[in-house]
Amino acid sequence: MYLSGRIAAAIAAGIPVVVLATAAGFNAWAATSAWLLLCILVVAGDVISAANLRAVRVQRKAPARVRRDIRAETELVLTNNGTRILRGLVRDAWQPTAGVSPQRIPIDIPPQHTHTLVVPLLPRRRGRISSGFIVVRSSGFLGFAGRQRRMNSAVSVVALPPFHSQRHLPSRVARLRELDGNTSVQVRGPGTEFDSLREYVRGDDVRSIDWRATARAGTTMLRTWRPERDRHIVIVVDSGRTAAARVGDGVRLDAAMETALLLSALATRAGDHVHLVMFDRVVRARVSGVDGSALLPALVEAMAPIEARLIDTDWDAAFAQVRRLTNRPSLVVLLTAQDEIEASRGFLGSLPALSSRTRVIVASATDDSVVAATQSRGDAAAVYRAAAAERSLRDAAAVGTAISRTGAETVVAGPEELPPRVADRYIALKSAGLL
Repeated sequence: MYLSGRIAAAIAAGIPVVVLATAAGFNAWAATSAWLLLCILVVAGDVISAANLRAVRVQRKAPARVRRDIRAETELVLTNNGTRILRGLVRDAWQPTAGVSPQRIPIDIPPQHTHTLVVPLLPRRRGRISSGFIVVRSSGFLGFAGRQRRMNSAVSVVALPPFHSQRHLPSRVARLRELDGNTSVQVRGPGTEFDSLREYVRGDDVRSIDWRATARAGTTMLRTWRPERDRHIVIVVDSGRTAAARVGDGVRLDAAMETALLLSALATRAGDHVHLVMFDRVVRARVSGVDGSALLPALVEAMAPIEARLIDTDWDAAFAQVRRLTNRPSLVVLLTAQDEIEASRGFLGSLPALSSRTRVIVASATDDSVVAATQSRGDAAAVYRAAAAERSLRDAAAVGTAISRTGAETVVAGPEELPPRVADRYIALKSAGLL
């Protein structure tokens, strides 16, 4: 049972009635008791007239997967098997990160009828979101009171990474097509695969002339090349404590996932093989041996439940995982932080063993607000913040210099710019024949 706000208004409305009755010579206690008894009878009548909630059945329909920050719809199917009209409210008890409106949904279901309610979701976090029950209120005829019941009906949905950086994919794929020779632009250089022959055009590199083909054809023939395929790209996402740092509107781990998804989609289009491992001290997620159109679904499925752990990453063990994934990776992309000297000592000590065997890119998402803080000089607190920001930038530059000395490359950008920057570096390596 529940009481609405009307009963409080009704009791308050009895105050002047009791005052007038007392002025007319009636006993004050008797008048008060009579009014309260009337209110109780009204409440009892409303509860009796309300539809029986034990005769209500509930079913759910929800997608198995949705994307974070993307609107999705679930359905709540209520069946009134009773003999009275079910008028009232429904509240679906999704967890707060599901993005469900807290407002209750009105219902009006005749006897022996079914009604479907649409409950929109807007997930604000990755991972599994769930609702364990619903609460239904059945109002009485006058609306002073009614029946209320909690109905257990569990459902869960997996919120996948949003992949906002997908908007950068078409332009990068177009550049890959140019490298593959699908347009008039051709690539020549060491480490590329022979593609075909075509006639020489003024301005072409004379070093690519095929003299034997020229002799056979009677005209100058030119060799064209395409970037080598079937290379192995290993992406290592640091899920340790530095991945929990705030950058922009999210955390560094979210920016790393966006970068990994864009690079994976691009490498798949280029005919390369992508391996992913998310690691701190143990493997949190691993995707290997998946190619083609099945790669991105496998990646987002593996990434969805992963959260940053407040522990230091064991980089020796992480690089051992790289060697387990493939014996000779053509490119290893490390998505981690490079902003604290003390926190990077273990990473810098382990990196040379990897960078001496293969090409390595160390990519890190930075917080643009740190750069903005260096310009603030309004008061003493702002000056201290600016000094701390300058110290952070200096430490990050020192770590970047140390990474470069090991033979690895660094890519540092904000969370929005990091995915296309890493993708551009991958295309540049392909075009130069360095993969």
